[in-house]
Amino acid sequence: MKFTLICRQNHEFEAWFRSNDDFETQVKRGFVECPLCASSHVQKALMAPSVATGRAKDARQQTVLMTAAQMAQAEYIGKLRELTTKVKEQATDVGEKFPEEARQMHYGEKNAAPIYGQAKPDEVEELVEEGIEIMPLPDLPDPEELN
Repeated sequence: MKFTLICRQNHEFEAWFRSNDDFETQVKRGFVECPLCASSHVQKALMAPSVATGRAKDARQQTVLMTAAQMAQAEYIGKLRELTTKVKEQATDVGEKFPEEARQMHYGEKNAAPIYGQAKPDEVEELVEEGIEIMPLPDLPDPEELN
């Protein structure tokens, strides 16, 4: 426990003790001295109690929640980044030909293979309506851009 102490000369200083009883024992034995004047007549200084107001408590809780949310978001983005990287390592980028390539594979006109690329919103809607299974890859910022 950390106590703020004061000597007879009104010098204030701080000291650490295992407990209040440990403090009392050391003072009675004369083991606690003021570092400025070496007086062994030392007592605890009066301190204002640390009382959390409703607003301060709410602010602390909000900070904890925000930090937890930021950590969860960072973990989620990290997992998405790993997934995107893995897909791109194992698939071929067909660029804007994605809708055409996906259709050809779906209808057996071309051998199925992992691909990725770009598609406009209306093209995505058409592919889904045709029953072609696709999954969007998130466009994530580089980690350096987040700092």
